[in-house]
Amino acid sequence: MAQASGSADVPDMGRRQFMNLLAFGTVTGTFVGALYPIVKYFVPPSSGGKGGGVIAKDALGNDIVVSEFLENHLPGDRTLAQGLKGDPTYVVVTEDKALEDYGLNAVCTHLGCVVPWNASANRFICPCHGSQYDNTGKVVRGPAPLSLGLVHATVTETDKLAFTPWTETDFRTGEEPWWS
Repeated sequence: MAQASGSADVPDMGRRQFMNLLAFGTVTGTFVGALYPIVKYFVPPSSGGKGGGVIAKDALGNDIVVSEFLENHLPGDRTLAQGLKGDPTYVVVTEDKALEDYGLNAVCTHLGCVVPWNASANRFICPCHGSQYDNTGKVVRGPAPLSLGLVHATVTETDKLAFTPWTETDFRTGEEPWWS
């Protein structure tokens, strides 16, 4: 004898659909919850702000105020600051006591050493393997294969120095930027 569809022993279709939906939601929620940290790991964080720029920081982590910076630095000085992605970046004071409109990423393109400025040689000379860069960061002696990276250095309305990504042609080589 066949049971009637209205019997108490046979669940109706609404209850079965609800259980299927509940099971699907549980499996999907668990999968998305496990996938979220993996996706966050591989997606780089945005630096926020307009154009991905950052306010330059001095050696103590304070914002660089341009008027104060120029009072304390001589023409031709190249001073390290914290730049984009936290990379050490040179701020260059021009001969007319202003800032260059670019900053130089101080990381050697050979092995990643921080390249110090050698004022007596008028060059950046890498202590690791002797790569040399001219005063604009263009490679003049290997083994470094590429020039130092560039960033735009601009003064904000609040008299602070801001670094933004350099996406234009490299003025030193006439080529597209390798660092962007």
